[in-house]
Amino acid sequence: MSQQGYVAAPPYSQSQTGIGGFSSGFGPPNSSLHYGHYGDPNSSCSAPQPDVPKSTVPFGSSASVGPPRPGTHQFSQTNSQNGPSTSGQQPHRFQGPPPPCNSRLSYPPYSHQSQPAYPNTTSTSSTAQLANQLNSMQINSYGPGTTPSLLTSSGHPASFQGPQLSPPPVQQQVALPPGSQVPPPANNFNGLCAQPLLPPIARQDGIPGSVSPNPNLQQLSAQPSGPGYHPQQSNYGPQMAGSQLSYPGAFYGGPAQLSGPQQKKLDPDSIPSPIQVIENDKASRGGQIYATNTRGQVPPLVTTDCVIHDQGHASPRYIRCTTYCFPSSSDMAKQAHIPLAAVIQPFAVIPPNETPLYVVSHGETGPIRCNRCKAYMCPFMQFIEGGRRYQCGFCNCVNDVPPFFFQHLDHIGQRVDHCERPELSLGSYEYVATLDYCRNNKPPKPPAYIFMIDVSHRNIKSGLVKLICDELKTLLDKLPREEQEESSAIQVGFVTYNKVLHFFNVKSSLAQPQMMVVSDVGEVFVPLLDGFLVNFQESRSVVINLLDQIPEMFADANESETIFAPVIQAGMEALKAAECAGKLFIFHSSLPTAEAPGKLRNRDDKKLLNTDKEKTLFQPQVNSYELLARDCVANGCCVNLFLFPNQFVDIASMGLVTLYTGGTLYKYNNFQLDADSPRFLSDLRKDIEKKTGFDAIMRVRTSTGFRATDFFGAIYMNNTTDVEMAAVDCDKAVTVEFKHDDKLNEDSGALIQCAVLYTSVSGQRRLRIHNIGLNCSSQLADVYKSCETDALINFFAKSAFKAVLSQPLKMVREMLVNHTAHMLACYRKNCASPSAVSQLVLPDAMKVLPVYMNCLSKSCVLVGRPEIPTDERAYHRQLVTSMGVADTQLFFYPQLLPVHSLDLKSDAIPAAVRCSEERLSEGGAFLLANGLIMFLWLGVNVPPELIQGLFNVPSFAHISAEATSLPDLDNPYSKKFKSVLKHIQSQKPYTMKLMIVKQREQPEMLFRQFLVEDKSIYGGASYVDFLCCVHKEICQLLS
Repeated sequence: MSQQGYVAAPPYSQSQTGIGGFSSGFGPPNSSLHYGHYGDPNSSCSAPQPDVPKSTVPFGSSASVGPPRPGTHQFSQTNSQNGPSTSGQQPHRFQGPPPPCNSRLSYPPYSHQSQPAYPNTTSTSSTAQLANQLNSMQINSYGPGTTPSLLTSSGHPASFQGPQLSPPPVQQQVALPPGSQVPPPANNFNGLCAQPLLPPIARQDGIPGSVSPNPNLQQLSAQPSGPGYHPQQSNYGPQMAGSQLSYPGAFYGGPAQLSGPQQKKLDPDSIPSPIQVIENDKASRGGQIYATNTRGQVPPLVTTDCVIHDQGHASPRYIRCTTYCFPSSSDMAKQAHIPLAAVIQPFAVIPPNETPLYVVSHGETGPIRCNRCKAYMCPFMQFIEGGRRYQCGFCNCVNDVPPFFFQHLDHIGQRVDHCERPELSLGSYEYVATLDYCRNNKPPKPPAYIFMIDVSHRNIKSGLVKLICDELKTLLDKLPREEQEESSAIQVGFVTYNKVLHFFNVKSSLAQPQMMVVSDVGEVFVPLLDGFLVNFQESRSVVINLLDQIPEMFADANESETIFAPVIQAGMEALKAAECAGKLFIFHSSLPTAEAPGKLRNRDDKKLLNTDKEKTLFQPQVNSYELLARDCVANGCCVNLFLFPNQFVDIASMGLVTLYTGGTLYKYNNFQLDADSPRFLSDLRKDIEKKTGFDAIMRVRTSTGFRATDFFGAIYMNNTTDVEMAAVDCDKAVTVEFKHDDKLNEDSGALIQCAVLYTSVSGQRRLRIHNIGLNCSSQLADVYKSCETDALINFFAKSAFKAVLSQPLKMVREMLVNHTAHMLACYRKNCASPSAVSQLVLPDAMKVLPVYMNCLSKSCVLVGRPEIPTDERAYHRQLVTSMGVADTQLFFYPQLLPVHSLDLKSDAIPAAVRCSEERLSEGGAFLLANGLIMFLWLGVNVPPELIQGLFNVPSFAHISAEATSLPDLDNPYSKKFKSVLKHIQSQKPYTMKLMIVKQREQPEMLFRQFLVEDKSIYGGASYVDFLCCVHKEICQLLS
């Protein structure tokens, strides 16, 4: 069997068997790829070729800074660049193909001779060649402290190329076994890299003479040992269009089945498992104390429960980085293609067993800051001259210590009060801000919450208005407050609307609430100041009276048209008049079609899918919402939007103000009072009680040699450095990308300080400071060793979802694949021990990066299919933009728990299994959760006692798939399952909808979309296919 690797193989632009008969090029037929440096201004750099060059502008950089041209939307508000644009600056990732140039490449560009593409034809030679490529691909793994163990097919001895003079670096190598055959395609619906059907792999525990088993490949005890039930042939899934473009811009791995005799597939246990990585980390670091006293240490994974002790660097709950060791030079960073980024969640929830942030007050003097760079006093400052001066760790400026802050140094040059001052010994703490940090140099007032209810005909008839009013009566007692305060200082106000606005005076001295109508929605004004915003405890009787009256007041209203932008305008004007920040809680259900500013039309056009105009579906259709968002941020007005749509409502437009103001968007499609009320009320309660900072500005400072350049999140940016948020709550995260300005010093490392100036719920102006120190190295191996896959996926998701505003989706998906290949090719070239070309070598810290990147590229935002509603895609795009690392991890790789394995006698939750149909079994029940939705999947042969315990019915046939909740039963099964649901739900910001799915029934199609390791019914490769394709691209990069 030829071990030729992929070099001798035909490139992807030649039609091959099993590839669906498309002209399968990266880009148009006859295309040839040119790869440049990561971050190079001329990323597509090789001599001009007669072929069409493909855009390889990498992710995350923004376009040059400057005001937008008149009349244009500036969609880059959530991703602004820091510093002036220079000729050497990297252009926006995902802009069109840059001009060819002659700068040096990090990899030799591969350019095959221009070959004709043969659409819809296959040749036996290409069949054999593809089989050879798959045969020669190998997957091997080195775990820490183990002998390299190679996976080989039985009968083929393991071999390791190159002398081993020292222990190999920690890496994973993946092998597809010899002897595989790819049957001819059944039809033209197969996408690229249709999954090879391969003989089983005989596992050898190490090379001859070794005794250590391979730790990365041990099967979890909780996973089903058998192969599971046969994957079903789904006849109800949509077929891939025959004209669909090829991988990676279109989807590799279409839905159709391969014909030919059924053969055994590649053993999934032989490729890296996200579940195994999660379980290994839990086993080694779970339940332990993680002390943040070492610069550049890699924290436990987000999925691992541990106790974090702040000892000088911010907790990973607040800041996680894509790598904890930055490359020392810009050239190294470009070579590695690893984005240098931090995901900052400044108000993250801290568990009760960890210390809350200390609040430091220096009185009227205010926080101590460096005179030059304005960094705040922190553990990175070095005290000198007996404690009279200090050297800034960020800019090296020497500053005088204020007399009140002076303290002597001990024998190692540390202040003797080091441990007593949070700002000298902790990574995170707060300062009480002085009037200099307040708007107009006046102390802020406590924030206000304004509840704005759509009282159109449908909302009244559905019972939604009454539901909201009844809930608010009890919820207003739970408004957030400072721990030491007895009651909340937050004021409340109430507005109802349809085509006009109704303001209510609920002053405590009134016997009855008074209503004032504003019918001029073109020029909204607030008809009353005194009595609109009140303290709930003082005006309790009037407010309760109002909430009782609202459903009756509009019971006969027949108005179906609604306004929307004037509602936000009215709320903002009310907060502005009261001179306080606050939140609007808007409950809305339809497209705003009434004549008013912000009027929208239905533009849901499926014909735009997979065209260059598809990106317009993610852009607002009118610019008035962007202008409104800017005004809201300027006045500290955050907009929380609860949507109850029955049809298209244009979330890309309506949700824009929510996104820019740091608000949260909730959506309940086809809201049914009985089924959906618990979820909606749970979301409302959680949102009102959230820990929140109001009227916030965030700035990220860095030590010399690098700077923050790009920002992604629910934020607004007027300039290149200040991240403005009308509010920021505990679930919102801002992802910040960094670029080199100069060479970094390996001794001093890379230091980052995030400062958030905000108003607390009691109306106090504060500064929340988070500091973290990272290592720097001139060795690429150190950079790869310190990577965190979960943070990388958060960055890539936000970069890609930002890029869909301006780039074709095909190009966005291509960039994800190219980036994956570049990172792994650089590791292979510069860090891995010598091995056969046919081996796919993965760094240990990134071994599950391909499966996550594949999940991202298959996500509904990046898949243009008519079956997926446009609003759903815009909604997911908006949610992910503000997610933290833990939320994106679960969103892209859902948790799949075997419910039938519940141990009723312990509190333990069963270990998850991989998200693949092969892991399901007819006799099992599985719970799948991704942070937005939960499925309880039931096999046809699930034990009757489990059915009885959960549903209180005798058999599988009696289970109703319409149910969205389970009955509360007094038995061990029910109690244990409810506790598992509660545990999963407690860690996530959104209340997940529960769907019951019975095997072999129609709803199973929806469930299967979340089995992310399998081929998607809407197009999208399986994990194995994606590995094959990435490996092929790596080989072409290195050839």
